[in-house]
Amino acid sequence: MVATPEGWCAVTTYSLRIRPDLLQVFWAGMQAGDFLTDAVLPLGVDRRTGTRILVAAGGVRPRRGRDLKGRCLTFADREEIAIMRAQGKSLRQIAAVIGRAASTISRELSRNTARGSAYRATTAHVLAYERASRPKPAKLHVNFELRAKVEKDLRKKYSPEQISGRLKREFPGREEMRVSPETIYQSLYVQSRGALKQELTRHLRTGRALRSPSRKTGQRKNRIPNMINISERPPEASDRAVPGSWEGDLIIGKGNLSAIGTLVERSSNYTMLVALPDGYKAEQVAPALARKIQQLPEQLRVALTWDQGPEMRDWEKVRIATGIEIFFCDPKSPWQRGINENTNGLLRQYFPKGTELGGFSEEHLDAVAAELNDRPRKRLEFQTPIEVIGNVLLQ
Repeated sequence: MVATPEGWCAVTTYSLRIRPDLLQVFWAGMQAGDFLTDAVLPLGVDRRTGTRILVAAGGVRPRRGRDLKGRCLTFADREEIAIMRAQGKSLRQIAAVIGRAASTISRELSRNTARGSAYRATTAHVLAYERASRPKPAKLHVNFELRAKVEKDLRKKYSPEQISGRLKREFPGREEMRVSPETIYQSLYVQSRGALKQELTRHLRTGRALRSPSRKTGQRKNRIPNMINISERPPEASDRAVPGSWEGDLIIGKGNLSAIGTLVERSSNYTMLVALPDGYKAEQVAPALARKIQQLPEQLRVALTWDQGPEMRDWEKVRIATGIEIFFCDPKSPWQRGINENTNGLLRQYFPKGTELGGFSEEHLDAVAAELNDRPRKRLEFQTPIEVIGNVLLQ
């Protein structure tokens, strides 16, 4: 689309002798980044007249390099739509004539028809330009009622997502009382969009004055080579009634400098702890994990499910050394290892957060695991994990 500014009507009033199709060429040149002297050549006027056209259009100059031609509707397209609409043509008939999809025509009519009037090409072109223009005024800057409501809810410690969802329930018929969670976050953290006072960040759950950047899309890609997703885990490995399916993870020590590996059997809650005295990088985790799994009888080496932590980059070495199949959970899905997550919480009774974990010997960790395996569990009808899995271990 070659967008025409809000002042289209003012421009045509100012200079009725300039044909709309020539004005279209003028705005196309401005859109492509031409200098004003070059853009006015098709109009047959001088630079001063071009400046007056810009002033009449509100002083708006299209951004250089923003070429929408070919993708969006032109003024000529909109004139065709207006004529055929007045003739009672269907959306599909209009679309066939101008070479567009029927859905494009439908959106054009719903978006760019002025309220209470028929579809007009000039009005539609102005409305489309307003929508496409950047930068737009921040919603929380111009809507004082909305801003006051958001500030009030932030002070009540509502999250941006809760505020956004609540606005839809409290103001069901008012589109102007809508704001996305991301808009609220940006208004708090991005200075140029700072309609909300930055001091309100202390009411957020994190309380951070600066926003921590989120992981970019695709950043985890190939973090663990050739990994097999949990969706491919066979039914017998997913069935808690069948022994030999394990869930694994790390509990992290003081300053993120040390860790202990945890393995929990899904059918019995039987727990094993893996000592990592030298650290928890991939090259340290793989051999320690393999040695621990090799202590199990082969019938208990069915499957192991882990999260997508970088410590499991060498998972294929573990599989080769032990014969156990290894699967990986989806990102940010701890419920896919629910038993392991629960067990890690119990282990914090023995290893509180902030504890240095690298100094514990394998004998000490085995003693902690033995105590945990002798603890009755409600899920097991108050049997202990060692009682449930004991017969298999003794075979």
